[in-house]
Amino acid sequence: METMANRVTVGLDGSPESTAAARWAAHEAELRGASLDLVHAEEWLENPPLPVTTTEERRQWAEAVLRDTADETHRAHPSLKVDTRRVGGLPSLALARAAEDSDMLVLGSRALGSIAGFLVGSTGAATVIEAVRPVVLVRSVDRAGNPPDGTRDRGPIVVGVDIHQPCDKLLAFAFEEASHRRCSLVIIHGWSPPPILSYAPALDPGVQQEMAHGITTTLDEMISPWREKYTSLQVDSRATIGQPAIQILDAASTAALVVVGRRIRHSAFGAHIGPITHAVMHHAVAPVAVIAHE
Repeated sequence: METMANRVTVGLDGSPESTAAARWAAHEAELRGASLDLVHAEEWLENPPLPVTTTEERRQWAEAVLRDTADETHRAHPSLKVDTRRVGGLPSLALARAAEDSDMLVLGSRALGSIAGFLVGSTGAATVIEAVRPVVLVRSVDRAGNPPDGTRDRGPIVVGVDIHQPCDKLLAFAFEEASHRRCSLVIIHGWSPPPILSYAPALDPGVQQEMAHGITTTLDEMISPWREKYTSLQVDSRATIGQPAIQILDAASTAALVVVGRRIRHSAFGAHIGPITHAVMHHAVAPVAVIAHE
C-alpha cells in the first residue's frame, strides 16, 4: 500500500446512511491509529432530510451536520482526532478529491430489503468510479443510522480475486485490514469449467480435477508472498466452482468487511464498475471496500 496521511475520510449528507458510515469510519480510524476527516459535499443532496433552499440555509445546515457528527464521534471516541470541512463542485469528484491522501473514503448505502439488496445512490456509484483510493460502502439497517450488527468487527475479512488479473492492491488492502483487526482472512476465486465438460463429461473424467488443481496452485502462488509477510494471520484460500459474485457473497455472510476490485480503464467509454463488484456492492450485508487497480 502507498504511504498515506494516516487518515480516514467519510462523506456526510445528513442521512442515517451517512451516520452509519461515520460511525464505522470512526471505529476504523481508531483501529488504524488514524485521524477522521468528516466531509460534506455542498451539492450532495439526492434525498435531503430537510427542505434547504437558500445558500445561507445550506451552509448552516451543512455546518450543523458536520458539528453534530463530530460531537457524537468525540463522545464515542474521545482520543480520536476529528476534522470537518465542506467541499464544493460535482459531489463525486469533490469527494474523490477530498480522499486522495486518505487511507480510504467511507460512504453510506441504504437497505432496500433482503431480495432487492442495498441502494448505492448515483453519487456513491459515481464516487466509486472516480476515486483512486479505496471506497468503503457501509450499510444502514434502521433510521437511527446503525450499521448491521454494530460494527461487525469480529468476523473475517473476505476478498474476491481473479487469478488472471493483477491483485496486489486488493491483497495489500485485505491483508493490512485483517492485520489491524487481528481477524482471519478468506480469499475467494470463483471459476467455471469450460462448457464442453458439461456437455460431454465422459470424455475425460480427470480433466476437471486437473483444472481445479492448476487453479488452486496458481491461487496459492499469488498469495504466497503475502502469507510470508503476514505470518501471524490465519488465511483460508478457496478456488470454488460457481459464479464469482455468488461465491464471494456466500463467504461474506458473516464477514466484517468484503473487499473487491475495480479496474481503472482508460477508454472512450469511460470508467465503469464490473459486474462482479456491482453485484457484491448491491447485495453484501457487510461493508464493501472497492479497490481501484490497473
